[in-house]
Amino acid sequence: MISIIDYDAGNLRSVQKALESCGARTRITNKPDELQEADKVVFPGVGAFGRAMQAVRDYGFIDAILRFIDSGRPFLGICIGMQLMLETSAESPGVRGLGLVKGDVKRFSQEIKVPHLGWNEVHQVGASPLWENIPDGSYFYFAHSYYVEPRDRQIIVGATDYFGAVPVAIRFDNVYGLQFHPEKSQQHGLQILRNFVNL
Repeated sequence: MISIIDYDAGNLRSVQKALESCGARTRITNKPDELQEADKVVFPGVGAFGRAMQAVRDYGFIDAILRFIDSGRPFLGICIGMQLMLETSAESPGVRGLGLVKGDVKRFSQEIKVPHLGWNEVHQVGASPLWENIPDGSYFYFAHSYYVEPRDRQIIVGATDYFGAVPVAIRFDNVYGLQFHPEKSQQHGLQILRNFVNL
C-alpha cells in the first residue's frame, strides 16, 4: 500500500491515477497515523512553500513523516513535496522546512523567464533505482519558479539545463525527490513511478 499525503496541496488524484496504472494499491490520507501502515509514501503537491509547510504542520504530518523515513521505507517527494524537505526557501523567508536535507530552495534569477514550464531534458548525474529502464537525457514535465540547492552535492542524481545546471532529482538512503512531475511526464514519468512502486 502506498499512502499519498493529503495536505490540501492539490494534484493528488493525478498522482494516484498514475501510481495505480503502475499496479500500485494507493490511499490518499490526511491522517498522520495512517502513514505508519503504508509500505511507501508519496508526498506530492503544488503551491507556495510557506502555505504548504503550514498545512503540513496543521495536519500534524511532521512527526509522522520523520518516523516513516526513520523506519527505512521508501519516501518520494514530488515538486513542492521535494522542496519542503530542505531547510528554507526564498519563496517564504522565515519559514522552516522539514530539514531532511541541509540546504535551501532558491528562486531563478530575475533575468530568467519563470516559471520553468514545460518539457526539459534530465541528465542522470547520480545513481538511483528510479532511473532503471529510463534513457539518460529523457524529457520530463516541469512547472516551477524555485529550485533546490542541497549542500551535499552527492545526493543530486538528476539535473536539467535551464540557463545553467539545475538539480531536479535527489536521493539519499530511502528518500527520493523529484522537481518534475512524473504523473504528467508520459511514458518516462510512469516508468519512474513504476520503479518506485517496485522498490
